[in-house]
Amino acid sequence: MNRPHTRWSRVALIGIGASLIVGVFVLAFSWPAVTSTVHAVPLVVSGTSTTADTIAAQLEQNASAQFDITRVATRDDAVAAVQRRDAFGAVVADSPVPEVLTASANGVVVSQLFTGLAAQLQSSFSQQLQAQGVAADAVPVIAVTDVVPLAATDPRGAGFTTLSFPLVIGGMIGGVAVSLLVVGVWRRLTAVVLYGLAAGVVVVAISQAWFGILQGPALLNVVAVAAAVLGISAFIVGLTSVLGPRGIAVGAVLSLLVGNPISGASQPWQFLPAPWGAIGQFFPPGAGATLLRDLSYFPDASTLEPWLVLAGWIALGVVLMSVGHFRNRATMTPSPGSLEPEPETGVAPAPGTGAPAATASGSA
Repeated sequence: MNRPHTRWSRVALIGIGASLIVGVFVLAFSWPAVTSTVHAVPLVVSGTSTTADTIAAQLEQNASAQFDITRVATRDDAVAAVQRRDAFGAVVADSPVPEVLTASANGVVVSQLFTGLAAQLQSSFSQQLQAQGVAADAVPVIAVTDVVPLAATDPRGAGFTTLSFPLVIGGMIGGVAVSLLVVGVWRRLTAVVLYGLAAGVVVVAISQAWFGILQGPALLNVVAVAAAVLGISAFIVGLTSVLGPRGIAVGAVLSLLVGNPISGASQPWQFLPAPWGAIGQFFPPGAGATLLRDLSYFPDASTLEPWLVLAGWIALGVVLMSVGHFRNRATMTPSPGSLEPEPETGVAPAPGTGAPAATASGSA
């Protein structure tokens, strides 16, 4: 039987609608790169001397929009702040020649930022000394020290940057597969947990043992990857339990088109337009990327927030699975008042005997 031709209005609607979807994808993945700017990057200035006060005042005057500046007493305090990731860099002004501290483990863009800051300070420093009669070739060079460098196996950080996207896709694949192939709330929960743990083992085996992208304790990285994948897959399964197939679309949009572009995986979230960078840290892609970076390169940094964020998304998925399960049970189980009496058979028992007697129609 031949199907009728599609109406021309429907053809136009499908074509235009599909192109708009492509536009949404382009916008989601291009917008963070196009609109990113340097603002509110945490920076410490160490020292209590007049030089330190002067440098801090100059930064406040000329770069207050770019940096969130705090003061510490010594170089050791500045190093500790960078290692805790309380600051992305520092200007050490408690020595005769200033020094700039950076951490390339925060990303290449951060290293470039503080290298440029060192060049600006060098120019100002040279002018001051030459005004005091020091020859240009005798002016000391401001050193740039990488306090937390990237691993030699990933010197540009490209591997770490690209790792976030496969985790998002992996979480979506697990959520869709379990939603479509597994029935039963406990079976679905078991399936997503096993999937997350297995994904953690596989990802760490490839990215740490093989390529050397991840650093730090391998077992802890396995748990972190599993949590990042579970945060997405459990949420999608939970939404599907409540909304049906539409839950897959909603979960995919939130993870891929909202959470991933503002995750801060490719550059610090401070570079994204406010408040989207901060919001991105409360989605699984952002929390997962931050957690893995801290575990790999910043063991002194607090990881409580990303752990709690991922645990919250996993818990939300479990709650949604339970809600969907009990709602479906309530729908499928009829209430006592809805039970209808059995239909008449047309045969009644004979008086005094209990044996069936034929009705008039049955004896005819």
